[in-house]
Amino acid sequence: MSKLAKSSPRKFNLHVLGPLLALVALILLGASLNSNFLGYGNVTNVLARSAFIGIIAVGMTFVITAGGIDLSVGSMAAFVAGVMILAMNALIPILGVGVPLIVAGMGVALLAGFLAGFMNGFLIAKIRIEAFIVTLGSMGIYRSLITWLSDGGTLSLNFEARSFYRPVYYDGIWGVSWPIIVFAIVAILGELAMRHTPFGRHCAALGANEQVAKYSAIKVDRLRMGTYVLLGVLVGLATIMYVPRLGSASGSTGVLWELEAIAAVIIGGTVLKGGFGRVWGTVIGVLILSLIDNILNLASIVSPYLNGAIQGVIVILAVVLQREGKSAK
Repeated sequence: MSKLAKSSPRKFNLHVLGPLLALVALILLGASLNSNFLGYGNVTNVLARSAFIGIIAVGMTFVITAGGIDLSVGSMAAFVAGVMILAMNALIPILGVGVPLIVAGMGVALLAGFLAGFMNGFLIAKIRIEAFIVTLGSMGIYRSLITWLSDGGTLSLNFEARSFYRPVYYDGIWGVSWPIIVFAIVAILGELAMRHTPFGRHCAALGANEQVAKYSAIKVDRLRMGTYVLLGVLVGLATIMYVPRLGSASGSTGVLWELEAIAAVIIGGTVLKGGFGRVWGTVIGVLILSLIDNILNLASIVSPYLNGAIQGVIVILAVVLQREGKSAK
């Protein structure tokens, strides 16, 4: 009994506390480098711009927890944005510029995201093609389609419709913009789903051991498809928040969003090979990446063009910490 009592205190778990400590360190670093870092304008700007990746990253958490991966989310977002803009422009003569037009555009975005996610999930779960291959292929397909639809240029929302739609990004409640509110709601619901619903527990079981999941009467194919459909719908939701910001879409929209989403998930502690995921960690990962980008822009310590390289290094370090955490156990 005494030996058990002595061994009960757990060691410092860098895998769990590391992202939190990194977030605190970045906040202190940013505040020391620039007096405007903690200003209301900069904080809300960082949170609003991180909302797009954050919403997508919540869906990516479920995909990776279930043992999958999706490299197409950035291209998918560009394609969904283009389809949404084309649909809204085409519906203006019928619906006019107003709430019905915005609601119709939102419906188109969610439907397009659903269909894109369903197609990825169907090819992976039913046709048995590797997720890496499917999503790598769809990444090229969606990027080519948006480039073709825009004729190599930019698809722009009608000026009056854009002006009417702008408050969805720039306005909010009590000084908090709508993208931040939507991101917070998605994150809370995602954490509750991951921790307290059969869907979340089954995702972890599937990622840990597919054969055991099958023997446990989990409908593996339907579950795997469900994760990709959920991710596709959240891509559509993120696009709804993104389009009013610029009112346009092109072949360069959403470039490297897949890297940022996957990086946020891994930094937050979700195991890359599946079996364990935590949405609250993904939120911290999103904030870490956004703060790094913000600090690079404000402090001018390192060229902002190296942001992608820094993200890549952070992902590698996060995976190393995961392996070290497993070996320590």
